Amino acid sequence: VQLVESGGGSVQAGGSLRLSCAASGWTYSRLCLAWFRQEPGQEREGVAYIDRDGSTRYADSVKGRFTISRDNAKNTLYLQMNSLKSEDTAMYYCAADLCYGMTAAQALNVSSLFANWGQGTQVTVSS
Repeated sequence: VQLVESGGGSVQAGGSLRLSCAASGWTYSRLCLAWFRQEPGQEREGVAYIDRDGSTRYADSVKGRFTISRDNAKNTLYLQMNSLKSEDTAMYYCAADLCYGMTAAQALNVSSLFANWGQGTQVTVSS
């Protein structure tokens, strides 16, 4: 599956951004999807996850501020980010794979469960 992120940019603390990830190549409704982020020199961190049925899970650091959603008709994954903080600055990646044996807890903690990744979109939050 091919994944293309968009929507990143620079914003002041307290602002909002919405990331999108367009997918092609597989039956989108069968996929489990997630957003990860990574700062230079740091490990990739799971941010939010959504399964085929729309159930979601979030990292504690973004709960109540970020919302993950999917539009199966448009083959697109979204991440609405509100109340952004400087510590949210990172490259954001979407990830996709079939859901076999994947739990929500695993999905956010084990990035290697996902074989398909986008190229990333940069989010920079200034304080």
